[in-house]
Amino acid sequence: MRAGARITDYAHPEFTNAGRAIIDGVASVAGSVVLEPDTMLHDAAAQTGLNDFGDPSFRERLDVYVDALQHEGHLSASGRVMQYGMLVGLLKNRLLVEDVVRRHPEILDIEIARPIVIAGMPRTGTTHLHNLMAADPALRSLPYWEALEPVLAGTERPAPGEPDPRRERTDLATSTVNTVMPYFVRMHEMTTDHVHEEIQLLAIDLSTMLFETTALVPRWRDYYKAHDQTPSYEYLKKVLQVCQWQRGGTRWVLKSPQHLEQFAALDAVFPDATFVVTHRDPIAITASFVTMVTYTARMNVERIDPRAYGAYWAARVEDLLRACAEQRDQLPAERTLDVHFRDFMRDDIATVRHIYDVAGQPFTDASVSGMRAFMDDHPRGKHGRIVYDLADFGIDEQERRDALRFYVARFGVAEETLNS
Repeated sequence: MRAGARITDYAHPEFTNAGRAIIDGVASVAGSVVLEPDTMLHDAAAQTGLNDFGDPSFRERLDVYVDALQHEGHLSASGRVMQYGMLVGLLKNRLLVEDVVRRHPEILDIEIARPIVIAGMPRTGTTHLHNLMAADPALRSLPYWEALEPVLAGTERPAPGEPDPRRERTDLATSTVNTVMPYFVRMHEMTTDHVHEEIQLLAIDLSTMLFETTALVPRWRDYYKAHDQTPSYEYLKKVLQVCQWQRGGTRWVLKSPQHLEQFAALDAVFPDATFVVTHRDPIAITASFVTMVTYTARMNVERIDPRAYGAYWAARVEDLLRACAEQRDQLPAERTLDVHFRDFMRDDIATVRHIYDVAGQPFTDASVSGMRAFMDDHPRGKHGRIVYDLADFGIDEQERRDALRFYVARFGVAEETLNS
């Protein structure tokens, strides 16, 4: 196992020659990019040959987010290009989703039956749990390439035996991330076929916590938190119906930290879901989230202030955990269970078996074989670890422990030593 790496260049990123070449190459086209809603809507329509975006309410959300990026985001030249690419990509996805549903209205009759929803923060075991369950051939999950582009344009449909171009584009995206941010794989491995969160699908409705992770955009955060997310979770269901219609599957396993403050929306849209809420020492959670978001800021932001990121994300993590503590009992008791990190790590297969019991999902030999094969290919710490230090972000550990005691007390969470 590789030793823990300490990141020391949050404020002034140091890139390898290959990483710098990518950043500079992307920045070189910034002059041709117009990060304005009308332009991006036009470009998405021109690139797809479609013009029906569906429910127009997304437009206000697009306006708010772009305004926040322009006035608060402090985007670098490369960041402007990347944000333009992300948003045009989401708008293209929306056009393609609406088009396929218009042509095949029977898609909306597809049942998204009894999904298993994992709600938990990074470093609570959600990724490992999600991967284990996704390795079960009886469950449907979302590979990264499908999360990025759930619908392929008809003009790009490959001939029989030819590769799907979405996979090639995802290969390029993951290669770029690994080159520009070589430590990211130690925090969260991303590969083309890696099971991914549905937060990318929520983004197609231009309403997601994902946008907060690209830059510090308090205007977007405040707008997002002030609005009921149930309609956007309904849109997520619509995209899942499209995915299921295209590639099959019957029972989904879903996962995102965002869900911790959206229990009401989840329960309304997926009334027969089983919910798995994961828990760990909130200091470990805070250190992980702040580290990851500050490190990835180098993809988008011109001037990175680690202390500003520390303050923002320490508060945002507290928001999520407080919402979880306050709303947990709104979930159906007979279909919800809490999973503690230490218990899960002590016996991960037994934990999954318990989840299946609650969910009424058969736990078969094929289930176990798939999970063990995944673990053989992905041993813990395969890519090495990160050394976490809250002081890098101006966060006082004791102050955070005091502020987060409500969560520890509510769920009986065991305190840990950071980097233990």
